[in-house]
Amino acid sequence: MKDFLPSSPFFFRIIKRAMVLLVGILFALGMVIPAPLEEPAQIANVPNPVKAAWFFLWIQELASYSKYLIYAVVLLGIYFLLLPYHPGIPDAKKAEWLPRDQRGVNGVTIAVFLLITVLTIVAMFFRGENWAFVYPF
Repeated sequence: MKDFLPSSPFFFRIIKRAMVLLVGILFALGMVIPAPLEEPAQIANVPNPVKAAWFFLWIQELASYSKYLIYAVVLLGIYFLLLPYHPGIPDAKKAEWLPRDQRGVNGVTIAVFLLITVLTIVAMFFRGENWAFVYPF
């Protein structure tokens, strides 16, 4: 039993509630905001602009700036995949949200989340014909 961390069952109840809330929000967003899918592609009649589904719009927005930014997405994915093995992260003494000794990891995670959210909003509402910026209101 040495390899286990003591934790409170109340913490896992909070995590369960947060997960249910997140799934509910994503389900509601999926019902309210339809994926901008068009009819089957016809080479003679191409719509302008052609947008990806809303959950991929941030990658399409990144690709509109430079084709090399996809490598940043791949590197971030590898970073998050290897995060548990990062040598600078201390062992967890107890389960808690946003611990002070992991501020760097928390900051990167929140920054990436905000960046993806902003890129999705820009691509969804502020891109028009020929992928030019437009004022939607």
